[in-house]
Amino acid sequence: MDLLQRLVEIFGENGYAAVFLALMLCGAGAPLPEDITLVAGGIITGLGYGNVHTMVAIAMVGVLLGDSTMFLLGRHYGSRILKLRFVARLLTPARYAKVQEKFERYGNRLMFFARFLPGMRTAVYITAGATHRVTFLRFFVLDGFAALISVPIWVYLGYFGANNHEWLTTWIKRGQTSLWIGLAVLVVVISVLWWRSKKKKNCC
Repeated sequence: MDLLQRLVEIFGENGYAAVFLALMLCGAGAPLPEDITLVAGGIITGLGYGNVHTMVAIAMVGVLLGDSTMFLLGRHYGSRILKLRFVARLLTPARYAKVQEKFERYGNRLMFFARFLPGMRTAVYITAGATHRVTFLRFFVLDGFAALISVPIWVYLGYFGANNHEWLTTWIKRGQTSLWIGLAVLVVVISVLWWRSKKKKNCC
């Protein structure tokens, strides 16, 4: 939690711009956890240093812009991007091949679920762009939909827990598990609705 406290101090002093810049760095693969950054952004609004709804909007833009930058760099450079120094630290040739393998197995769904896999996120987005497996529009829609789930959850968690550190610490630890459970429920609901819709059409 030392990192969280430090981020709260920095964001409290520098406001929305600092949160936006930090999220851009997260997207670029900097060793800065995106979830903790979002929570810190929420905390400063809970302490009166901003508006929580504005923070959600700014966080969404920062997250999507950071992700899109990685995708477009991959699209522009192709496999040559592996030779760039900052990328080479994140995406070794072996890891690049591994991500390609996962694309073969899971398809474009991997880009949606990558948002909930901190260790894979940047590698997946760069690979998606470099291999031209998907258009930018499809990437943006999938990533945007995932961000609409994760970003508000973390920011509002920080906002509501700003003055209750014990509660906040507990839910940060539960956060990723809760997100996966929520996603599983969402997938089940969508699957059931799709199945019922298909069954109804077949009957008619």
